[in-house]
Amino acid sequence: MTQDNSSPTQEQVLEALRSVRDPELNQDLVTLNMIEDVQVTTGKVSLTLVLTTPACPKRNEIRDAVEQAISALPGVSAVDVTVTARVPERGGLPDREALPGVKNVIAVASGKGGVGKSAVAVNLAAALAAAGAKVGLMDADIYGPSIPLMLGVKSRPSVSGERILPLRKYELELMSIGFLIPADSPVIWRGPLVSKTLEKLLRETEWSALDYLIVDMPPGTGDAQLTLAQQIVVAGAVIVTTPQAIALADAVRGIAMFQKVGIPILGIVENMSYFACPECKQRTPIFGRGTTVKVCDKHAVPYLGELPLDPAIRISGDAGKPVVLAEPESDIAQAFRELASAVAAQVSVQNLGQAE
Repeated sequence: MTQDNSSPTQEQVLEALRSVRDPELNQDLVTLNMIEDVQVTTGKVSLTLVLTTPACPKRNEIRDAVEQAISALPGVSAVDVTVTARVPERGGLPDREALPGVKNVIAVASGKGGVGKSAVAVNLAAALAAAGAKVGLMDADIYGPSIPLMLGVKSRPSVSGERILPLRKYELELMSIGFLIPADSPVIWRGPLVSKTLEKLLRETEWSALDYLIVDMPPGTGDAQLTLAQQIVVAGAVIVTTPQAIALADAVRGIAMFQKVGIPILGIVENMSYFACPECKQRTPIFGRGTTVKVCDKHAVPYLGELPLDPAIRISGDAGKPVVLAEPESDIAQAFRELASAVAAQVSVQNLGQAE
């Protein structure tokens, strides 16, 4: 590093950056090891800002704060900040193993069916991948797999040795029982076989180096949920609900189940929160309003935001392309991107909090 008398030292740059805090993690960037490769040359300071996720919702805010803190130092004439990301990994647990190559397993769950959980899982995965993360999507609903239809995939995965190679589409690695059985064949299995099959799909799929593996869980609190909780390390669960009382009651039971088995709740997302009239843009809360926030407050879990009741979700799902990719400029696509940012932020909070 070249240094002249009028320029700040590397130590002075780092000290200045201790005043900049990550708004989600509430710690300074230096302590969080988010500042790397500091170089000072004749008044120009360059460095790398390493975020905890490519989907960071505060990317521009943090970068601007870094530039302002350094620019305020005497002798600084220019600041060059390179922004990148490195997703933290969920640590292992004594009684559960991490999936090889997978940093974070995220369960997308609901207490009951009919709340749009699979659409949320698919678009969440697609939004994270579009942001630059390495993402896998697994269908854990053995009885009613949705991913083959919602992503327009009809191929059968190949096998290498004893490993199943996931299919790929839209920059996602994919696995579903729906890829292995005919689409019109019902799965008539008892619980133990369901658990064994799910464990096999999780452990024998040759996932590559993934930042996030999104697992679309079946509704309820049954065998699939227990298998996931007891067999592998899960970074956290996203609970999908709608505003009406019966859906929220089931969501509360889902929260209790995950907490009982030691899986963090990343938060609740309220789906079908309102319908926006395409003509007048007026929002109508068809299923009620404000109830999910109250549940989050009562149970001390994060509120991840709301998603509208939008026909584009159904249309794109039937066509085999997530709406976040099919209509990237739409309001619903932006809502899913905000959800992805919120979920990624909560994963970082959980993982870095665990490391303390």
